[in-house]
Amino acid sequence: IALQYRGQITQAVVYDPTRNELFTATKGVGAFLNEKRIRVAKRDKLADALVGTGFPYSDLTGLDEYLKMFKAMTEKTAGLRRPGSAALDLAYVAAGRLDGFFEKGLKPWDMAAGALLVSEAGGIVSDFSGEGRHMEKGDVIAGSPKIFAQMLGVLTPFA
Repeated sequence: IALQYRGQITQAVVYDPTRNELFTATKGVGAFLNEKRIRVAKRDKLADALVGTGFPYSDLTGLDEYLKMFKAMTEKTAGLRRPGSAALDLAYVAAGRLDGFFEKGLKPWDMAAGALLVSEAGGIVSDFSGEGRHMEKGDVIAGSPKIFAQMLGVLTPFA
C-alpha cells in the first residue's frame, strides 16, 4: 500500500504474511521493519551482490530482451533471485537482504511502496535510463548507491 500526496509517494506499507513482517516508510522519516530502522546493504561490488528480479509471465513479447538482461546480470553478480512480489523484493532491498532489484513492465501499485522503502533506507530507485520516471515507465532499478550505479551500467542498454 502506498499513499501519493501532491504527486509524491509519502507513505508505504508492505506486509509479508509468511514471515509476519511489516515494512513501513514515511517520506523524510525513514524505513522500518517491525518498527526497527532498516538500511540498504553496504556491499560495494556487483560481482558480490545478490539481486532480485521478476520473470515475464503473461505478456511474453519482451521475453527475448529479458533473457538478455538476465544473462548480462547473471554474468556480473553473485546471483539472481525471484523471492516474491516486486513490492516485497524492493522491501528486501531496503532491509539489506537483497543488494538490488530490477524489473520491466510493472504497474505503479507494484513498486510505489517498495520504491519509497528503498529511498528512505538510503538506496536509489530509477528507471533503466537513470531517470526518476520508473512509476511512469514501469521499468525499475533499485539498490544501494554503489550497487545501483553498477546495475545501471549493465542495464542501461535495455532502457
